[in-house]
Amino acid sequence: MTIIKTKDFIQSIADAFQFISYYHPVDYIKALAAAYEREESTIAKDAIAQILVNSRMCAEQHRPICQDTGIAVVFLKIGMEIQWQNDMSIVEMVNEGVRQAYTNLDNPLRASILTDPIGSRNNTKDNTPAVIHMEVVPGNKLEVKIAAKGGGSENKSKLVMLNPNDSIVDWVLDTVPTMGAGWCPPGILGIGVGGTAEKAMLLAKEALMQPVNMHELQEKSTNNNIEQLRLELYNKVNALGIGAQGLGGLTTVLDVKILDYPTHAASLPVAMIPNCAATRHTHFVLDGSGAANLISPSLEDWPKITWKASKNTRRVNLDTVTKTDILQWKAGESLLLSGKLLTGRDAAHKKIINLINEGKSLPVGLDFNGRFIYYVGPVDAVNDEAVGPAGPTTATRMDKYTDIMLTKTGIIGMIGKAERGNKTIEEIKKHKAVYLTAVGGAAYLVSKAIRSARIVAFPELGMESVYEFEVKDMPVMVAVSSDGESIHQTGPAQWQVLEQFK
Repeated sequence: MTIIKTKDFIQSIADAFQFISYYHPVDYIKALAAAYEREESTIAKDAIAQILVNSRMCAEQHRPICQDTGIAVVFLKIGMEIQWQNDMSIVEMVNEGVRQAYTNLDNPLRASILTDPIGSRNNTKDNTPAVIHMEVVPGNKLEVKIAAKGGGSENKSKLVMLNPNDSIVDWVLDTVPTMGAGWCPPGILGIGVGGTAEKAMLLAKEALMQPVNMHELQEKSTNNNIEQLRLELYNKVNALGIGAQGLGGLTTVLDVKILDYPTHAASLPVAMIPNCAATRHTHFVLDGSGAANLISPSLEDWPKITWKASKNTRRVNLDTVTKTDILQWKAGESLLLSGKLLTGRDAAHKKIINLINEGKSLPVGLDFNGRFIYYVGPVDAVNDEAVGPAGPTTATRMDKYTDIMLTKTGIIGMIGKAERGNKTIEEIKKHKAVYLTAVGGAAYLVSKAIRSARIVAFPELGMESVYEFEVKDMPVMVAVSSDGESIHQTGPAQWQVLEQFK
Protein backbone atom coordinates (compact mmCIF):
# COMPACT_ATOMS: atom_id res chain seq x y z
CA MET A 1 0.00 0.00 0.00
CA THR A 2 1.43 3.37 -1.07
CA ILE A 3 0.90 6.23 1.37
CA ILE A 4 0.90 9.74 -0.12
CA LYS A 5 1.60 12.38 2.50
CA THR A 6 -0.20 15.69 2.43
CA LYS A 7 2.97 17.76 2.59
CA ASP A 8 4.62 15.82 -0.25
CA PHE A 9 1.66 16.22 -2.59
CA ILE A 10 1.20 19.92 -1.83
CA GLN A 11 4.92 20.63 -2.16
CA SER A 12 5.05 18.74 -5.46
CA ILE A 13 2.19 20.78 -6.91
CA ALA A 14 3.72 24.05 -5.70
CA ASP A 15 7.19 23.17 -6.99
CA ALA A 16 5.80 22.08 -10.35
CA PHE A 17 3.92 25.31 -11.02
CA GLN A 18 6.97 27.33 -10.10
CA PHE A 19 9.09 25.08 -12.34
CA ILE A 20 6.94 25.55 -15.44
CA SER A 21 6.67 29.30 -14.90
CA TYR A 22 10.31 29.72 -15.92
CA TYR A 23 11.27 26.50 -17.76
CA HIS A 24 9.92 25.77 -21.21
CA PRO A 25 9.81 22.04 -22.01
CA VAL A 26 13.09 21.23 -23.75
CA ASP A 27 11.30 19.53 -26.65
CA TYR A 28 9.48 22.81 -27.33
CA ILE A 29 12.71 24.82 -27.22
CA LYS A 30 14.43 22.47 -29.67
CA ALA A 31 11.47 22.60 -32.06
CA LEU A 32 11.31 26.39 -31.84
CA ALA A 33 15.05 26.69 -32.46
CA ALA A 34 14.68 24.52 -35.56
CA ALA A 35 11.82 26.76 -36.74
CA TYR A 36 14.06 29.80 -36.23
CA GLU A 37 16.76 28.29 -38.43
CA ARG A 38 14.41 27.57 -41.33
CA GLU A 39 12.32 30.76 -41.10
CA GLU A 40 12.61 33.03 -44.14
CA SER A 41 10.36 35.90 -43.02
CA THR A 42 12.54 38.57 -41.42
CA ILE A 43 9.89 39.81 -39.03
CA ALA A 44 8.78 36.30 -38.03
CA LYS A 45 12.41 35.30 -37.43
CA ASP A 46 12.86 38.38 -35.24
CA ALA A 47 9.78 37.44 -33.20
CA ILE A 48 11.00 33.86 -32.70
CA ALA A 49 14.41 35.19 -31.64
CA GLN A 50 12.77 37.34 -28.98
CA ILE A 51 10.81 34.33 -27.67
CA LEU A 52 13.95 32.18 -27.49
CA VAL A 53 16.04 34.88 -25.81
CA ASN A 54 13.21 35.53 -23.35
CA SER A 55 12.99 31.81 -22.59
CA ARG A 56 16.67 31.53 -21.76
CA MET A 57 16.55 34.69 -19.61
CA CYS A 58 13.66 33.21 -17.61
CA ALA A 59 15.48 29.89 -17.18
CA GLU A 60 18.53 31.74 -15.87
CA GLN A 61 16.71 34.17 -13.57
CA HIS A 62 13.73 32.01 -12.53
CA ARG A 63 11.16 34.58 -13.61
CA PRO A 64 7.94 33.92 -15.55
CA ILE A 65 8.11 33.31 -19.29
CA CYS A 66 4.86 35.25 -19.76
CA GLN A 67 3.04 37.80 -17.65
CA ASP A 68 -0.06 35.62 -18.01
CA THR A 69 1.02 32.83 -15.69
CA GLY A 70 -2.15 30.97 -16.54
CA ILE A 71 -5.02 29.11 -15.02
CA ALA A 72 -3.79 26.02 -13.18
CA VAL A 73 -4.84 22.79 -14.88
CA VAL A 74 -4.15 19.45 -13.17
CA PHE A 75 -4.67 15.90 -14.47
CA LEU A 76 -4.48 13.17 -11.82
CA LYS A 77 -4.37 9.41 -12.34
CA ILE A 78 -4.85 7.97 -8.90
CA GLY A 79 -3.81 4.37 -8.27
CA MET A 80 -6.50 2.28 -6.59
CA GLU A 81 -3.98 1.02 -4.01
CA ILE A 82 -3.04 4.50 -2.80
CA GLN A 83 -3.80 5.61 0.72
CA TRP A 84 -3.86 9.31 1.59
CA GLN A 85 -2.32 10.42 4.89
CA ASN A 86 -4.23 13.65 5.48
CA ASP A 87 -7.43 15.29 6.54
CA MET A 88 -7.80 17.35 3.35
CA SER A 89 -9.59 16.49 0.14
CA ILE A 90 -7.59 16.02 -3.06
CA VAL A 91 -9.05 19.25 -4.41
CA GLU A 92 -8.03 21.13 -1.26
CA MET A 93 -4.50 19.79 -1.50
CA VAL A 94 -4.13 20.76 -5.14
CA ASN A 95 -5.42 24.25 -4.47
CA GLU A 96 -3.07 24.67 -1.52
CA GLY A 97 -0.17 23.74 -3.79
CA VAL A 98 -1.33 26.25 -6.40
CA ARG A 99 -1.74 28.90 -3.70
CA GLN A 100 1.81 28.37 -2.45
CA ALA A 101 3.23 28.46 -5.98
CA TYR A 102 1.49 31.66 -7.04
CA THR A 103 2.25 33.56 -3.83
CA ASN A 104 5.91 32.54 -3.67
CA LEU A 105 7.80 35.67 -2.58
CA ASP A 106 10.91 34.79 -4.58
CA ASN A 107 8.97 34.42 -7.83
CA PRO A 108 5.38 35.65 -7.44
CA LEU A 109 3.12 34.57 -10.27
CA ARG A 110 0.28 36.69 -11.56
CA ALA A 111 -3.10 35.99 -9.98
CA SER A 112 -5.59 35.96 -12.85
CA ILE A 113 -8.50 33.88 -11.52
CA LEU A 114 -11.80 35.62 -10.80
CA THR A 115 -14.79 34.40 -8.82
CA ASP A 116 -18.37 35.20 -9.86
CA PRO A 117 -17.46 35.26 -13.57
CA ILE A 118 -20.85 36.60 -14.70
CA GLY A 119 -21.11 39.10 -11.87
CA SER A 120 -18.57 40.99 -9.76
CA ARG A 121 -15.51 39.14 -11.20
CA ASN A 122 -13.41 39.48 -8.06
CA ASN A 123 -9.81 38.29 -8.15
CA THR A 124 -9.09 35.43 -5.72
CA LYS A 125 -5.54 36.84 -5.35
CA ASP A 126 -3.84 33.43 -5.22
CA ASN A 127 -4.89 31.95 -8.60
CA THR A 128 -7.12 29.32 -7.03
CA PRO A 129 -9.16 27.33 -7.69
CA ALA A 130 -7.41 25.06 -10.16
CA VAL A 131 -9.20 23.08 -12.86
CA ILE A 132 -8.76 19.45 -11.81
CA HIS A 133 -9.44 16.25 -13.74
CA MET A 134 -9.21 12.97 -11.80
CA GLU A 135 -9.21 9.36 -12.93
CA VAL A 136 -8.90 6.27 -10.72
CA VAL A 137 -6.68 3.61 -12.30
CA PRO A 138 -5.09 0.29 -11.27
CA GLY A 139 -1.79 0.52 -9.41
CA ASN A 140 -0.12 2.11 -6.40
CA LYS A 141 1.19 5.36 -7.83
CA LEU A 142 -0.10 8.87 -8.36
CA GLU A 143 0.56 10.27 -11.85
CA VAL A 144 0.31 14.06 -12.11
CA LYS A 145 0.29 16.26 -15.19
CA ILE A 146 0.04 20.01 -14.73
CA ALA A 147 -0.21 22.95 -17.07
CA ALA A 148 -0.50 26.73 -16.73
CA LYS A 149 -2.88 27.73 -19.52
CA GLY A 150 -2.84 31.36 -20.61
CA GLY A 151 -6.04 33.19 -21.48
CA GLY A 152 -4.88 34.27 -24.93
CA SER A 153 -4.59 30.70 -26.19
CA GLU A 154 -7.43 29.26 -24.12
CA ASN A 155 -9.82 31.85 -25.58
CA LYS A 156 -9.21 30.39 -29.04
CA SER A 157 -10.48 26.91 -28.12
CA LYS A 158 -12.96 25.48 -30.64
CA LEU A 159 -15.53 22.68 -30.66
CA VAL A 160 -17.59 21.37 -33.56
CA MET A 161 -20.02 18.49 -33.90
CA LEU A 162 -19.25 17.24 -37.39
CA ASN A 163 -21.23 14.68 -39.32
CA PRO A 164 -19.51 11.27 -39.41
CA ASN A 165 -18.24 11.67 -42.97
CA ASP A 166 -17.17 15.33 -42.73
CA SER A 167 -13.52 16.26 -43.17
CA ILE A 168 -11.58 17.07 -40.00
CA VAL A 169 -8.83 18.60 -42.14
CA ASP A 170 -11.23 20.98 -43.89
CA TRP A 171 -12.69 22.11 -40.55
CA VAL A 172 -9.26 22.76 -39.04
CA LEU A 173 -8.05 24.70 -42.10
CA ASP A 174 -11.23 26.78 -42.12
CA THR A 175 -11.03 27.39 -38.36
CA VAL A 176 -7.37 28.19 -37.65
CA PRO A 177 -7.40 31.48 -39.65
CA THR A 178 -10.42 32.64 -37.61
CA MET A 179 -8.41 32.21 -34.39
CA GLY A 180 -6.21 35.19 -35.27
CA ALA A 181 -2.86 35.63 -33.54
CA GLY A 182 -4.07 36.05 -29.97
CA TRP A 183 -2.91 32.51 -29.16
CA CYS A 184 0.70 33.60 -29.84
CA PRO A 185 1.96 31.21 -32.49
CA PRO A 186 4.20 29.36 -33.07
CA GLY A 187 2.73 26.80 -30.73
CA ILE A 188 0.98 23.45 -30.58
CA LEU A 189 -2.51 22.41 -31.66
CA GLY A 190 -4.20 19.86 -29.41
CA ILE A 191 -7.07 18.05 -31.13
CA GLY A 192 -9.58 15.70 -29.54
CA VAL A 193 -11.77 13.49 -31.68
CA GLY A 194 -14.71 11.39 -30.52
CA GLY A 195 -16.59 10.70 -27.35
CA THR A 196 -19.06 13.47 -26.56
CA ALA A 197 -18.64 17.23 -26.71
CA GLU A 198 -17.04 17.49 -23.27
CA LYS A 199 -14.87 14.40 -23.83
CA ALA A 200 -13.48 15.81 -27.08
CA MET A 201 -12.50 19.03 -25.30
CA LEU A 202 -10.80 17.08 -22.52
CA LEU A 203 -8.90 14.99 -25.07
CA ALA A 204 -7.70 18.13 -26.83
CA LYS A 205 -6.41 19.62 -23.59
CA GLU A 206 -4.67 16.42 -22.53
CA ALA A 207 -3.13 16.06 -26.00
CA LEU A 208 -1.21 19.27 -25.36
CA MET A 209 0.70 17.48 -22.60
CA GLN A 210 2.37 15.12 -25.08
CA PRO A 211 5.98 15.60 -26.22
CA VAL A 212 6.72 17.70 -29.30
CA ASN A 213 8.01 15.05 -31.70
CA MET A 214 6.85 16.07 -35.17
CA HIS A 215 10.43 15.86 -36.43
CA GLU A 216 10.50 12.16 -35.53
CA LEU A 217 7.17 11.55 -37.24
CA GLN A 218 8.40 13.26 -40.41
CA GLU A 219 11.39 10.92 -40.59
CA LYS A 220 9.46 7.64 -40.53
CA SER A 221 6.83 5.99 -42.69
CA THR A 222 3.47 5.40 -41.06
CA ASN A 223 0.13 3.76 -41.77
CA ASN A 224 -1.34 4.97 -38.49
CA ASN A 225 -4.45 7.12 -39.08
CA ILE A 226 -3.73 9.56 -36.28
CA GLU A 227 -0.09 9.98 -37.29
CA GLN A 228 -1.07 10.55 -40.92
CA LEU A 229 -3.62 13.14 -39.83
CA ARG A 230 -1.03 14.87 -37.66
CA LEU A 231 1.38 15.12 -40.59
CA GLU A 232 -1.27 16.39 -42.97
CA LEU A 233 -2.51 19.04 -40.55
CA TYR A 234 1.03 20.14 -39.64
CA ASN A 235 1.91 20.75 -43.29
CA LYS A 236 -1.36 22.37 -44.28
CA VAL A 237 -1.70 24.63 -41.23
CA ASN A 238 1.84 25.91 -41.76
CA ALA A 239 1.03 26.46 -45.42
CA LEU A 240 -1.63 28.97 -44.34
CA GLY A 241 1.28 31.39 -43.87
CA ILE A 242 0.02 32.79 -40.55
CA GLY A 243 3.49 32.56 -39.06
CA ALA A 244 5.00 33.67 -35.76
CA GLN A 245 2.72 36.14 -33.96
CA GLY A 246 0.45 36.14 -37.02
CA LEU A 247 2.96 38.30 -38.91
CA GLY A 248 3.34 35.87 -41.82
CA GLY A 249 5.96 33.15 -42.14
CA LEU A 250 6.77 29.49 -42.57
CA THR A 251 5.94 28.20 -39.07
CA THR A 252 2.58 28.59 -37.35
CA VAL A 253 2.56 25.26 -35.50
CA LEU A 254 5.49 23.22 -34.19
CA ASP A 255 3.36 20.11 -33.76
CA VAL A 256 -0.21 18.84 -33.93
CA LYS A 257 -1.19 16.42 -31.16
CA ILE A 258 -4.30 14.23 -31.46
CA LEU A 259 -6.13 11.95 -29.03
CA ASP A 260 -9.30 10.05 -29.92
CA TYR A 261 -12.06 8.10 -28.17
CA PRO A 262 -14.94 5.91 -29.34
CA THR A 263 -18.01 7.91 -30.29
CA HIS A 264 -21.67 7.55 -31.27
CA ALA A 265 -22.41 6.31 -34.80
CA ALA A 266 -24.21 9.58 -35.56
CA SER A 267 -21.45 11.83 -34.21
CA LEU A 268 -17.97 13.15 -34.90
CA PRO A 269 -17.11 15.62 -32.11
CA VAL A 270 -13.88 17.49 -32.81
CA ALA A 271 -12.21 19.91 -30.38
CA MET A 272 -9.15 22.05 -30.98
CA ILE A 273 -7.17 23.89 -28.30
CA PRO A 274 -3.93 25.75 -29.06
CA ASN A 275 -0.90 26.07 -26.81
CA CYS A 276 0.94 29.35 -27.18
CA ALA A 277 4.58 30.40 -27.27
CA ALA A 278 4.46 30.16 -23.47
CA THR A 279 3.87 26.40 -23.58
CA ARG A 280 4.08 25.31 -19.93
CA HIS A 281 3.51 21.80 -18.60
CA THR A 282 5.26 19.01 -16.73
CA HIS A 283 4.63 15.47 -15.52
CA PHE A 284 5.66 13.64 -12.36
CA VAL A 285 4.80 10.49 -10.42
CA LEU A 286 4.52 10.11 -6.65
CA ASP A 287 5.16 6.67 -5.14
CA GLY A 288 5.13 7.47 -1.43
CA SER A 289 8.88 8.08 -1.17
CA GLY A 290 8.57 11.86 -0.93
CA ALA A 291 7.91 14.94 -2.99
CA ALA A 292 8.55 15.04 -6.74
CA ASN A 293 12.10 15.59 -7.92
CA LEU A 294 11.85 17.90 -10.91
CA ILE A 295 15.02 17.86 -13.01
CA SER A 296 16.05 21.28 -14.26
CA PRO A 297 17.07 21.42 -17.92
CA SER A 298 20.61 22.41 -18.84
CA LEU A 299 21.14 25.89 -20.25
CA GLU A 300 23.00 24.10 -23.05
CA ASP A 301 19.57 22.99 -24.27
CA TRP A 302 18.85 26.57 -25.39
CA PRO A 303 20.22 27.74 -28.75
CA LYS A 304 22.91 30.40 -28.66
CA ILE A 305 20.71 33.07 -30.18
CA THR A 306 20.90 36.74 -29.31
CA TRP A 307 18.52 39.54 -30.17
CA LYS A 308 19.13 43.17 -30.97
CA ALA A 309 17.20 45.78 -32.90
CA SER A 310 17.96 46.05 -36.61
CA LYS A 311 19.95 48.99 -37.90
CA ASN A 312 16.96 50.63 -39.59
CA THR A 313 14.82 50.58 -36.43
CA ARG A 314 13.14 53.92 -35.75
CA ARG A 315 13.66 55.39 -32.28
CA VAL A 316 10.63 57.14 -30.82
CA ASN A 317 10.43 59.56 -27.88
CA LEU A 318 6.97 58.98 -26.40
CA ASP A 319 7.16 62.23 -24.45
CA THR A 320 7.41 64.38 -27.58
CA VAL A 321 5.88 62.27 -30.38
CA THR A 322 2.97 63.91 -32.22
CA LYS A 323 0.15 62.82 -34.50
CA THR A 324 2.11 64.30 -37.38
CA ASP A 325 5.09 62.08 -36.54
CA ILE A 326 3.11 58.84 -36.59
CA LEU A 327 1.82 59.55 -40.09
CA GLN A 328 5.30 58.60 -41.32
CA TRP A 329 5.31 55.14 -39.74
CA LYS A 330 4.78 52.18 -42.07
CA ALA A 331 3.15 48.82 -41.32
CA GLY A 332 5.86 46.28 -40.51
CA GLU A 333 8.35 48.93 -39.39
CA SER A 334 10.31 48.24 -36.19
CA LEU A 335 10.39 50.86 -33.44
CA LEU A 336 12.17 51.35 -30.13
CA LEU A 337 10.03 53.30 -27.69
CA SER A 338 11.41 55.49 -24.91
CA GLY A 339 9.52 57.72 -22.54
CA LYS A 340 6.25 57.39 -20.64
CA LEU A 341 3.14 55.46 -21.59
CA LEU A 342 -0.04 54.39 -19.81
CA THR A 343 -1.43 50.89 -19.47
CA GLY A 344 -4.93 49.51 -19.47
CA ARG A 345 -6.79 46.33 -20.32
CA ASP A 346 -10.34 44.98 -20.09
CA ALA A 347 -11.41 46.03 -16.59
CA ALA A 348 -9.77 49.46 -16.80
CA HIS A 349 -11.30 50.13 -20.21
CA LYS A 350 -14.74 49.27 -18.86
CA LYS A 351 -14.32 51.72 -15.99
CA ILE A 352 -13.01 54.46 -18.28
CA ILE A 353 -15.85 54.04 -20.78
CA ASN A 354 -18.46 54.02 -18.00
CA LEU A 355 -17.08 57.30 -16.63
CA ILE A 356 -17.14 58.88 -20.10
CA ASN A 357 -20.68 57.69 -20.78
CA GLU A 358 -21.81 59.08 -17.42
CA GLY A 359 -20.24 62.45 -18.21
CA LYS A 360 -17.76 62.12 -15.35
CA SER A 361 -14.10 63.03 -15.27
CA LEU A 362 -11.36 60.44 -15.32
CA PRO A 363 -9.40 59.97 -12.07
CA VAL A 364 -6.96 62.76 -11.22
CA GLY A 365 -3.68 62.23 -13.02
CA LEU A 366 -5.13 59.98 -15.73
CA ASP A 367 -4.65 61.91 -18.97
CA PHE A 368 -4.42 59.99 -22.24
CA ASN A 369 -4.25 63.02 -24.51
CA GLY A 370 -1.45 62.63 -27.07
CA ARG A 371 -0.24 59.45 -25.41
CA PHE A 372 0.04 55.71 -26.02
CA ILE A 373 -1.79 52.98 -24.10
CA TYR A 374 -0.21 49.56 -23.56
CA TYR A 375 -2.55 46.60 -23.10
CA VAL A 376 -0.83 44.73 -20.27
CA GLY A 377 -1.33 43.18 -16.84
CA PRO A 378 2.15 42.75 -15.35
CA VAL A 379 3.58 40.34 -12.82
CA ASP A 380 4.61 41.86 -9.49
CA ALA A 381 8.20 43.06 -9.25
CA VAL A 382 10.89 41.40 -7.12
CA ASN A 383 14.21 42.75 -5.87
CA ASP A 384 15.29 45.74 -7.97
CA GLU A 385 12.82 45.23 -10.83
CA ALA A 386 10.63 48.17 -11.81
CA VAL A 387 7.96 45.64 -12.74
CA GLY A 388 7.79 41.90 -13.35
CA PRO A 389 7.32 40.29 -16.76
CA ALA A 390 5.03 42.59 -18.73
CA GLY A 391 4.25 41.29 -22.20
CA PRO A 392 1.22 42.40 -24.22
CA THR A 393 -2.29 41.03 -23.91
CA THR A 394 -4.57 40.39 -26.88
CA ALA A 395 -5.56 43.74 -28.37
CA THR A 396 -8.64 42.35 -30.11
CA ARG A 397 -10.48 42.27 -26.77
CA MET A 398 -10.19 46.05 -26.61
CA ASP A 399 -11.69 46.57 -30.09
CA LYS A 400 -15.14 47.43 -28.76
CA TYR A 401 -13.67 50.31 -26.75
CA THR A 402 -11.30 51.70 -29.37
CA ASP A 403 -13.51 54.23 -31.16
CA ILE A 404 -14.63 55.99 -27.99
CA MET A 405 -11.08 55.91 -26.59
CA LEU A 406 -9.77 57.55 -29.77
CA THR A 407 -12.66 60.03 -29.88
CA LYS A 408 -12.92 61.01 -26.21
CA THR A 409 -9.54 60.51 -24.54
CA GLY A 410 -7.10 61.79 -27.16
CA ILE A 411 -4.87 58.72 -27.31
CA ILE A 412 -2.86 58.53 -30.52
CA GLY A 413 -1.56 54.98 -30.30
CA MET A 414 -2.12 51.56 -28.80
CA ILE A 415 0.25 48.67 -28.07
CA GLY A 416 -0.76 45.04 -27.71
CA LYS A 417 -0.48 41.69 -29.41
CA ALA A 418 -2.42 40.10 -32.28
CA GLU A 419 -4.58 41.62 -34.96
CA ARG A 420 -7.31 44.27 -34.82
CA GLY A 421 -10.74 43.75 -36.37
CA ASN A 422 -11.69 45.39 -39.66
CA LYS A 423 -13.99 47.91 -37.95
CA THR A 424 -11.22 48.89 -35.53
CA ILE A 425 -8.73 49.27 -38.37
CA GLU A 426 -11.13 51.71 -40.03
CA GLU A 427 -11.41 53.61 -36.74
CA ILE A 428 -7.62 53.81 -36.47
CA LYS A 429 -7.46 55.07 -40.03
CA LYS A 430 -10.23 57.63 -39.42
CA HIS A 431 -8.46 59.08 -36.39
CA LYS A 432 -4.98 58.86 -37.99
CA ALA A 433 -3.85 56.83 -35.01
CA VAL A 434 -1.56 53.80 -34.94
CA TYR A 435 -1.49 50.32 -33.42
CA LEU A 436 1.81 48.74 -32.43
CA THR A 437 2.47 45.13 -31.51
CA ALA A 438 4.96 43.65 -29.04
CA VAL A 439 5.91 39.98 -29.06
CA GLY A 440 3.66 37.73 -27.01
CA GLY A 441 5.79 35.18 -25.19
CA ALA A 442 8.68 37.61 -24.60
CA ALA A 443 7.35 39.20 -21.41
CA TYR A 444 10.54 39.17 -19.36
CA LEU A 445 12.54 40.60 -22.24
CA VAL A 446 10.00 43.40 -22.63
CA SER A 447 10.06 44.12 -18.89
CA LYS A 448 13.79 44.88 -19.07
CA ALA A 449 12.88 47.98 -21.10
CA ILE A 450 10.63 49.27 -18.28
CA ARG A 451 12.62 51.57 -16.00
CA SER A 452 9.86 52.67 -13.63
CA ALA A 453 6.22 51.85 -12.92
CA ARG A 454 3.54 53.45 -10.79
CA ILE A 455 -0.21 52.93 -10.47
CA VAL A 456 -2.12 56.03 -11.54
CA ALA A 457 -5.73 54.77 -11.46
CA PHE A 458 -7.99 51.94 -10.27
CA PRO A 459 -5.62 50.26 -7.78
CA GLU A 460 -8.46 47.98 -6.72
CA LEU A 461 -8.10 46.15 -10.06
CA GLY A 462 -4.78 44.58 -9.08
CA MET A 463 -2.82 43.59 -12.17
CA GLU A 464 -5.48 45.33 -14.29
CA SER A 465 -4.81 48.73 -12.68
CA VAL A 466 -3.71 51.59 -14.92
CA TYR A 467 0.05 52.06 -14.62
CA GLU A 468 2.39 54.66 -15.98
CA PHE A 469 5.51 52.97 -17.33
CA GLU A 470 8.69 54.77 -18.21
CA VAL A 471 10.42 52.72 -20.89
CA LYS A 472 13.80 52.76 -22.61
CA ASP A 473 14.12 51.13 -26.04
CA MET A 474 11.00 48.98 -25.79
CA PRO A 475 10.84 46.88 -29.00
CA VAL A 476 7.58 47.02 -30.99
CA MET A 477 6.40 46.87 -34.58
CA VAL A 478 3.85 48.96 -36.45
CA ALA A 479 0.94 46.55 -36.86
CA VAL A 480 -1.66 49.01 -38.17
CA SER A 481 -0.39 52.23 -39.70
CA SER A 482 -2.30 55.50 -39.72
CA ASP A 483 -3.44 54.80 -43.28
CA GLY A 484 -5.06 51.52 -42.19
CA GLU A 485 -2.56 48.97 -43.49
CA SER A 486 -2.43 45.90 -41.21
CA ILE A 487 0.64 43.66 -41.11
CA HIS A 488 -1.56 40.87 -39.75
CA GLN A 489 -3.40 40.92 -43.08
CA THR A 490 -0.57 41.56 -45.53
CA GLY A 491 1.98 39.28 -43.84
CA PRO A 492 0.06 35.97 -43.92
CA ALA A 493 -1.24 36.74 -47.42
CA GLN A 494 2.36 37.01 -48.62
CA TRP A 495 3.41 33.67 -47.11
CA GLN A 496 0.34 31.55 -47.79
CA VAL A 497 1.18 28.56 -49.98
CA LEU A 498 -1.83 26.34 -49.32
CA GLU A 499 -2.73 26.03 -53.00
CA GLN A 500 0.11 23.53 -53.47
CA PHE A 501 -1.80 21.10 -51.25
CA LYS A 502 -5.10 21.39 -53.10
